[in-house]
Amino acid sequence: MGKPKTPKPVKIISSLMSQKDEWIEVGIEILMEKLGELDFKSQLLPFDFTDYYYKEMGYPLMRRIIAFLPLFSREELVEIKLWTNEVEKLLSQNGKRRVNIDPGYITQHNLILATTKEAPHRPYLSKGIFADLTLIYEYGEFRPLKWTYPDYASSTLREIFKEIRKRYLKQLKEWRC
Repeated sequence: MGKPKTPKPVKIISSLMSQKDEWIEVGIEILMEKLGELDFKSQLLPFDFTDYYYKEMGYPLMRRIIAFLPLFSREELVEIKLWTNEVEKLLSQNGKRRVNIDPGYITQHNLILATTKEAPHRPYLSKGIFADLTLIYEYGEFRPLKWTYPDYASSTLREIFKEIRKRYLKQLKEWRC
């Protein structure tokens, strides 16, 4: 019989998407107040994989991927997602989001996103939040799965997450000392 163990802490990441970089930056500042200093911030990236958000948020859209320096327990993802939903509401105008915030975490094995949308590959966590297994790490690369969103499957984002994972593993070594 296996003994339950507390898993290693994780690296919290987030995608922030908007029509304007200034709104992305406002979102980042708010997130930093609660989640701490940034460990990584991507360049501004175009978001043109789907028109799903255009009606609500306009066009063209851009995004940044960020990662936070402090490590968190996996269980905290639910509260982080609920809180980022509130931040989206706070920054919205006339019921439309100006910034989309998608938090998740990186482990040595995968990238998990938090979502309110149920699907067969999304285990329920709590409080209406599901875990989306978005990418798995094997053979030295992040690999997409058949349900991975096309933007997360792109080589650009997978390279970003590989860099964040590298920083995370370095932190874990220091954390164990």
